[in-house]
Formats: sequence, structure tokens, C-alpha cells
Amino acid sequence: MKLIVVLSGQIASGKSTLSSDLVSRFGFKLVKTNELLKTRAEGSIEFGRKSLQAFGEAQDRKTKGGWVSEELGRLAREENYPADTQIVIDSVRIQSQIEKLREAFSYRVVHVHLEAPETVLGKRFEGREKVGFKEAASFAETQQDKTEKNVKRLNSIADIVIDTDRCLPKDVLIRVASHLGLYGRQYERLVDVMVGGQYGSEGKGHMASYLSKEYDILVRVGGPNAGHTVYHPRYTFHHLPSGTAHAHTKLIIGPGAVLNLKTPDGKKKPKGLIEEIAECDVSRDRLSIDPQAMIIELEDIQNEKLLEDSIASTATGVGYATARRIIGRATYQKKLTEMTRKVASGSTSIEGTRVRFARNIKELRPYIRSTAEELERAFSDGKRVFLEGTQGTGLSIYHASYPHVTSRDTSVAGCLAEAGISPSRVRKVVMVCRTYPIRVGDSKKGKSGPMVQEISFEEVSKRSEIPLEELETTEITSTTRRPRRVAEFDWSLLRKSATLNAPTDVALSFVDYITIKNRKARRFDQLSDPTIRFIEEVEKVTSAPVSLISTRFHERAIIDRRSW
Repeated sequence: MKLIVVLSGQIASGKSTLSSDLVSRFGFKLVKTNELLKTRAEGSIEFGRKSLQAFGEAQDRKTKGGWVSEELGRLAREENYPADTQIVIDSVRIQSQIEKLREAFSYRVVHVHLEAPETVLGKRFEGREKVGFKEAASFAETQQDKTEKNVKRLNSIADIVIDTDRCLPKDVLIRVASHLGLYGRQYERLVDVMVGGQYGSEGKGHMASYLSKEYDILVRVGGPNAGHTVYHPRYTFHHLPSGTAHAHTKLIIGPGAVLNLKTPDGKKKPKGLIEEIAECDVSRDRLSIDPQAMIIELEDIQNEKLLEDSIASTATGVGYATARRIIGRATYQKKLTEMTRKVASGSTSIEGTRVRFARNIKELRPYIRSTAEELERAFSDGKRVFLEGTQGTGLSIYHASYPHVTSRDTSVAGCLAEAGISPSRVRKVVMVCRTYPIRVGDSKKGKSGPMVQEISFEEVSKRSEIPLEELETTEITSTTRRPRRVAEFDWSLLRKSATLNAPTDVALSFVDYITIKNRKARRFDQLSDPTIRFIEEVEKVTSAPVSLISTRFHERAIIDRRSW
């Protein structure tokens, strides 16, 4: 056993609630002394408080308080507790019981005492549910037992004393867990983040899918205006993380995400979240969707069509939904109250509410869990987390060429904020760039943002020797199926993105666009000399190693140079 937490405290001080919370939140195994007494009595006593108290006192006299440690030892042998088992004992009543536990076990034994004013304890006793055995009529009656009355004196020898007055159960849990060091790994750098360094379509899905197998938890932010395509099995994700095919991973959609529930009528893309979940066969216990993720409505998609030509928007409704989240704050509560009343009377459905979040959607309820709580649990357990950003830094609403921007901050800071992850938890930042950046829409007519030194795919074909027909087939956007524009590599944008994201590593994609011969490379030294020189200069400009290199779109076409 790794840790034995021994609880003491007067009746109604909060011991049972705390022990249950330690079990559910931190995986403790609960050992109840009244159950140990029942086992020890072998049916010879009536199961009531007074009879248990009397039998317990008899056992204390007989074993000098050692019966608790004896029974715990028996349980450990019978159930073959693993070495990392954490036990919470609810509860002990005398000092010798604690001393015998410390003598019997060489593990860490921590005595936690809960207390509160007796007036508070009396009110709690009156209001609590009395089930399981014959209970005393009042708190005062429980104090007629001398041992029970003296339990409060155990505070003088306890390792941790918590006054539970004016505290909710979760407050007590947090205070005790902090004393026990259960949050000790909370700020360990367990999070790796991937972001785009250009205008999106840098190949993040391919890179993320490759890396995801190394993590316990995959987190996705953003919305369906970004499509991440993975090679095996071939699929384009608009909501779920790109590593969803790795079945051992847990999946989280963060609170800053914007969700499209179903594919819009008459459209094949982007697929709605519910369809993605079904097609990828994601179980309820594997996927967590934050209750505060925003829902895209049909009106958002319709309104955003006005932006489709003007700024080359994907017209998926993400921007309008995000705007409604802000401007709808004044009316949300009033409309939600009215909607709830109408639903209760059967006069309308939940679909009619103006501002909806994931928590309001019946089909999503099995997946609704707080991202903050899921991540805190993961950090406490030392789980590795991969955060997958969407789009590219060159489209950031704050740091790019307004108005030809997306509706969110696409830098690493923005992605962390949407997921609810502190920068101090980040270990690695992987910035993905492609050898020839792309954008969508006609910049000459003001319908899209600029790129420096635009060229044609005919020129890329000529340089790389990749057939033009193949390039034209490949360079279609994942979400809107529109043709892309292409430009020379933008070193100024690379430096700006590196400044904003401070990458620890760069992932470089489409090196076959330098020369098709790179597709045969399986090692760094097998890349063409111009490619190697290009990579070395990228490293100079970003002050980060190019650790991942994609030679083509294939599951075995990533040269991995990482040292981590």
C-alpha cells in the first residue's frame, strides 16, 4: 500500500463524505471500521450504533486498539492489494488505534481529523439521511458515549486538522488533498501543443495523428471550419482529435470549442460532431465534451454565407456562433428561463433556444464532463496530454491581416486558453509549417488575405517534378473543397510565428514539393542537399530544431529526429 489516510472526527463532521470523495476523485480504496466490526463480530451483534460502539470498545480493550490494523492486514492479504494502493479508513475513535496502524504498516500513515462547532454538528446530524443501521435520536444522544465524546480530543495528535464549518464538501476535499500532496504533480510539464505556423493546411492532422499514440489524453479546440485529414484510416476530423484512431487515448473537446451538431442539409462537409462520434465508434466513457462548448445554429451558417465571398470564410457558422456567445450574454438567462418553462409545458423543444451550449444538448449529455476536472485528474495522475490546435498563426484574429482572419486566436496562447491549460504545464510546442504556404480565395479582388510572392502550382510542379494534375487534386481544402493559392516560403511570417509561439520544435511538411525525390527518403541524410540546407535555415530563423519532416502523405513518411 502506498498511503493510508486515517480519518477521525465527531459524528457529522464530514468523514463519510470526504472518504467517498477521495475514492471517486483520487481512486482511494475505502475501508469502513463499522464494516470491519461486523466482520469481526460474525453476526453476534445487532447492527446499530450503540451495539457497534459497545463491541468496538470491547475489541479495543482486548487488542489495545490493534483490531483495526489486524483487520486491515487481513483485507490486504485476502484482496492482494497492489503496491500503489491508497487506503482511506473511515474512521478511528481512539489514539491507540492510530498508533497500532503506524506500528503495523511501514507505509505512509496520515491521520486527518475533521471538526466543527457542536451546534453545527447538531444541525447536520438532524438533516442527514439515516440509513444502514439503527441511529441515535439526536446528536446529543451520540455524545453520551464516553469514547464518542472524546473523539474530538484526537485533534491534538492529528497530522492534519480541518475545520469543516463554512465549507462545502468539495472545499474539504481540496484542502485535505492539498495537505496530502495529491496535487503534487499538478504543475509538472505534461502537455505538448501543436499549432500551425502559416495559414492553415500545414499538415497538422498528419503530424498529430503520428504523435498522438504517445499520449494518454488528446484535446481538440477550435471548430469545424478546420479539417484535419489523417492517412490511416483515411478520415477528415472537424471536431474530434486527429489521433482518435488510437483507441487507448482519452478524448477531450475543450470549453472554447464551437460545435456543429449535424451536417447541414444538402452538404457533405463538414460533418457534424454527432456523425463523427458515430463513424469513429467513440464510446461514452472515452470522450469528454466540456459543458461550455458553443453550439452552431443554422442561422449562424446562413449569416456567414455573406462572408464566404468577401473574406473567403468557410461559412461553417463558427464566427457568428462565437459572436453570439459574446453579444448574447445579456439575454441568455432570460431566454433560457423562458425556454425551460416552455419545454416543461410541452409547448416547444430545446431546439428553440437562442444561445445553446453542449450541456443543453440531449444527445451530448452522456459525454458532458468538465474539461478542468478531467485535466486536473490527468495531471494528478501524471498523464501525458496532447493539445491539437487548428488553422494557423497567420490567420489569428489578433495577430494577422484583418479582416482576412479567422474568428479566434490561433497561436499557442489562444489554444491553451480555449482548452483551459496553464502555460506552466507546457513541455513542448510543435509548430507545423509547409515548404510552400497556401491560402484560399482571390486576394487581388479583396476576397482573401495576402501572401507574399504568390506563384502557380505549375511552377511548383516544374520545380518538384510532381505532376500538375496530382498537385491540383491534392491542393483542395478539407472543409470547403475549394482550390488553394500557393506562394514562396515566407521567412518573415516564419519568424513572426516563431516569436508568437516560441516553438521547441518545428514540424516541416511537403518537403516533396522541393523535389519529388524526397519521397524516397527514410532518414534525414537521404533528403536532397537543397532540402537539408532549407531545413537548416528554418532552424536558424526559428531557433528550434526541425524535429519532424513529412516527405509525403503516408503513415510511414515522417522522418522523426526528436530527442524526446
